[in-house]
Amino acid sequence: MSGYSGYARVRLLDELSVVSHRYVASYALFNQAVADHLGLHPTDLQCLNLLTLEPGPVTTGRVAQLTGLTTGSATRLVDRLERAGYVRRERDAADRRKVLVATVPERIAEFRRMWERLGGDRSALFEGLEEEELAAIVGHMRRTVQFSGEQVARLRSGRVRDPGNGGPEASVSARPGRTP
Repeated sequence: MSGYSGYARVRLLDELSVVSHRYVASYALFNQAVADHLGLHPTDLQCLNLLTLEPGPVTTGRVAQLTGLTTGSATRLVDRLERAGYVRRERDAADRRKVLVATVPERIAEFRRMWERLGGDRSALFEGLEEEELAAIVGHMRRTVQFSGEQVARLRSGRVRDPGNGGPEASVSARPGRTP
């Protein structure tokens, strides 16, 4: 049970809202700067990041799942990463009809070294935190990843909350300035 009063909790939640927006914006701007430095699109950079977390080569369909893109957009993304030398397509040894997207180890090593030069040892950010605090951060980040994935899927499907209508959801065009 928390030791915060109702008012203190409300203040913390308000501050969390502001800090969360600043955090997301700062990371998006950082991601853009890194992508620019590498000559990649920001989505391509994050796809590459996600591919390095996979246990092995994946299908383009899996790339689409990881990024929330359509399979056609994922194919174009893989094309760009292949042209940049970060991935290659290879036949699946078990099913020669299947094409897999594999990262290029030498380029991934360069990619990781660049992150290390930029970020250094991030563990310093967590020095002095107790295990319970670290667990709370990990739990929050897991819930945020899940929530964000769900929201990406809703946005891409054209389903977003319409608070002015009173209904739970309304179909909205994906292009700004358009109404359903």
